[in-house]
Amino acid sequence: MKTVFKFSVLVLALNLILIFTGIETKGQNSLPPNFVQIKGGTFIMGSPAKEAERKDNEVQHKVTVSSFKMSKYEVTQKEYEEVMGTNPSEFKGSNLPVERVNWYDAIEYCNKRSIKEKLTPAYTIDKNRKDPNNKIDGFNLPLVTWNKKANGYRLPTEAEWEYACRAGTTTPFSTGNNITTNQANYDGREPYNNNAEGIYREKATPVGTFKPNAWGLYDMHGNVGELCWDWKGDYSKADQTNPDGAVSGSIRVFRGGHWRDGASYLRSASRGDGIPVFGSDVIGLRLVLP
Repeated sequence: MKTVFKFSVLVLALNLILIFTGIETKGQNSLPPNFVQIKGGTFIMGSPAKEAERKDNEVQHKVTVSSFKMSKYEVTQKEYEEVMGTNPSEFKGSNLPVERVNWYDAIEYCNKRSIKEKLTPAYTIDKNRKDPNNKIDGFNLPLVTWNKKANGYRLPTEAEWEYACRAGTTTPFSTGNNITTNQANYDGREPYNNNAEGIYREKATPVGTFKPNAWGLYDMHGNVGELCWDWKGDYSKADQTNPDGAVSGSIRVFRGGHWRDGASYLRSASRGDGIPVFGSDVIGLRLVLP
């Protein structure tokens, strides 16, 4: 018995030494600050035909996603400026979400932050090669490829985003069948499905102002729209595993709705989109790690 006790004390002491000297044991301290672990699983992506104010491009289908880590908050202006050296936002504030970033800005940020933190960048940006998958007329855009084995920061796929937003729910919002302006930042003059009107704040609010969803993620509904990796395209009705969007396109997806949107655009299944070379004061980003 004494031998077992001495061995346990020795193991505990060794672990403490490893922690305080910065040497991690396997699996220890693997979750970065302000990130949550999202356990993989299978869910029904899209919205049922009976969901109020749904769009035809939200066809339901079964999707399985692998585990990943997601930032609790939208990327703040402070975080963006520390990496990029600039702050393009319309509404200034260190703890406000960065906005006025286009899709290519977001990709650059992911790579530069990865390099800064000694991670392998998820993306390769070849400015000497035109992207053959880009169908936008009049723009000679660089080829961006995704190294799925890299451990660096990246944008979520549309499927990962919806899976995380739902946090196990099947209702229009992670808050249930409706949402109020006490729960999210949107144009309260346009409530969902005959709900009572609410506040229109006319700008973004500091990240984390409202309560998180069941998986600890803040502002998945409203505030600023969050850029995803995917080209926007029609859903397949077939079961899918880790889908990453259409092969080509002219618009990229953003999710979650924003402060200028009515409540219907905040639904978990609602699909926003925009031309990837243009930014807006309603569009920002949230990060994912493998």
